Amino acid sequence: MMIASHLVDPSEITVTWNSIGGLGNVIQEIKETVILPIRRKDLFSDSQLTQPPKGVLLHGPPGCGKTMIAKATAREAGTRFINLDLSILTDKWYGESQKLAAAVFTLAVKLQPCIIFIDEIDSFLRNRNVQDHEATAMMKAQFMTLWDGLNTDSSCTVIVMGATNRPHDLDRAILRRMPATFHIPLPNVSQRHDILKLIMAGEPLADNVNLEKIAQLCDNLSGSDLKELCRNACMYRVRDYMKTTQNPLDPTLSRTSGIQLGEDQEEFHDTLRPITMEDLTKSIKNMKEAKVSCSTLPLD
Repeated sequence: MMIASHLVDPSEITVTWNSIGGLGNVIQEIKETVILPIRRKDLFSDSQLTQPPKGVLLHGPPGCGKTMIAKATAREAGTRFINLDLSILTDKWYGESQKLAAAVFTLAVKLQPCIIFIDEIDSFLRNRNVQDHEATAMMKAQFMTLWDGLNTDSSCTVIVMGATNRPHDLDRAILRRMPATFHIPLPNVSQRHDILKLIMAGEPLADNVNLEKIAQLCDNLSGSDLKELCRNACMYRVRDYMKTTQNPLDPTLSRTSGIQLGEDQEEFHDTLRPITMEDLTKSIKNMKEAKVSCSTLPLD
């Protein structure tokens, strides 16, 4: 079945809370309002007000970890995870899209507890208007009708979770169906420091590396930006290795030759020097210049 190919077992999800840095407050709130009611339904069996929400919205700038949070939520809650690709709901034949939408919910109910995750949900369930194609309008209506049907059975644990950079483009009817809303903002300096520590854990760093200082220099950068920044900084040492090794593509040299960093510095067994503060600051400068040129970062 085409939809079943998008189904993920929670044990196969590799993203955990430990994979996400700088979002402790959001994670704690999700644990309390989403995960606990799913895992301990026995605690809330006598109350209709403390059931798991039928809709969860994660919104904020790109690259701040919304998809990772959705996957970690499914893993920690022990729910099946349908990573819904909207292309499977679009069909040129009249009525097929509605059938596919129904199939998604039918599968989710059979496999409950289950999370139906829709990335870039605004591209699918945006504000309706008279310019909508008839088939698109019918598919949206069918999806919301099926979603409403989840509320008629209090024992049904199926959650529609969406992520978007543009929450204001969502239809009001969709926002009403997503009472649990979490804003995932750009990280502040303390959060950036936590993210950098997580990314650089296990990487060889020179003594002059100061991650607190790097965090202060990375204003307006997302968690995804920070990971790319560190990757670029790491590549500078690879480039140095390529320049200073006679035959860098020969694997037999990886254990027999190295790069001396200085008279008082250790020769590293993998032949690559550690990442330095200069590598990181250079990477920051290049990334900010690229973002300013693309108008994705404000001028200082």
